[in-house]
Amino acid sequence: MRIESFLRGMALMAALQACGPQAEPVVPELNGALAQDIGRLSIKKADPSVIRVGSTYISAETEGGRLYVRMASSVDALASAARQQVWGNPNNLAEVWAPELIKDGTTYYIYFTAGAGSAHRMYYIQSQSPNTSYSREVLMALPENKWAIDGTAFIYKGQRYFVWSGWVGDTNGEQTLFIARMSSPTTVTGPRYVIAQPREWWEKVDVNPPTRVDEGPEPIIDPNGQLHIVYSANGSWDTNYCLADLRLKAGGDPTYVWDWYKSNGCLFGANGGIMMSGWHPTLYAKGVGHHSFVLLGRSSGGGTSRTPGARRATRAGA
Repeated sequence: MRIESFLRGMALMAALQACGPQAEPVVPELNGALAQDIGRLSIKKADPSVIRVGSTYISAETEGGRLYVRMASSVDALASAARQQVWGNPNNLAEVWAPELIKDGTTYYIYFTAGAGSAHRMYYIQSQSPNTSYSREVLMALPENKWAIDGTAFIYKGQRYFVWSGWVGDTNGEQTLFIARMSSPTTVTGPRYVIAQPREWWEKVDVNPPTRVDEGPEPIIDPNGQLHIVYSANGSWDTNYCLADLRLKAGGDPTYVWDWYKSNGCLFGANGGIMMSGWHPTLYAKGVGHHSFVLLGRSSGGGTSRTPGARRATRAGA
């Protein structure tokens, strides 16, 4: 299957992410099949994220600084499913964003962002049950301890990685995508490595205010076995917000920036002027970012999904 067809299929999937029910969390893999369905999560709260375990879909979302989980037999049924609070923010952390739910062996982890302004850092909670008995939050020890959001963990070729959006220094100039190796689902080891910065013209079209953002990284493996990090570019509050692609070259090192190839424009978004050549804008869409992928209706594998337009409640134009 051509990579162009694969990426078009990702856009048709309306930004839903997959990961399997294996003993370890793996990068979503399409195995040569494309889903043509558009999944509509229809959860109006901020940052819904979903995994599939067996035939059950489990979603995580944030509202009012708290984290909630829903469970249902389909993506469509999640919006009407009763939600259960799994973390009540006992330390009153500010600006709780972007929960990312994974299952590792028998343990569920929710990674999320919290902290006011320049204090944003990554945290996690964990449980043996998807919708109850989660631990208190734990601050992740990311390299250099800089501003960080939108983190998620994955495994590629037997090695664990953590990928996130953050600042190079201590002040907001632009948001960079970083990756680091992990020794466990909660422990990052070694330095952080830059894999993308918003330096292309189509990543710098926001002028009011000027915005230089690469964020919302999500890993996926294409049918050729190549690793992709599909990410969000530009400001989440406007029609310039879009999805773009980083593709790791065959045999490449995920921590080496020159082994990544960036798409020549947006692949999913509302502004036709910043789309990759031959691609078309998504109609009636705003804030199509921080996505995920899932193969809906498949009997194998589980899935994680985050709908476009459901980005941070304080910033998105969903």
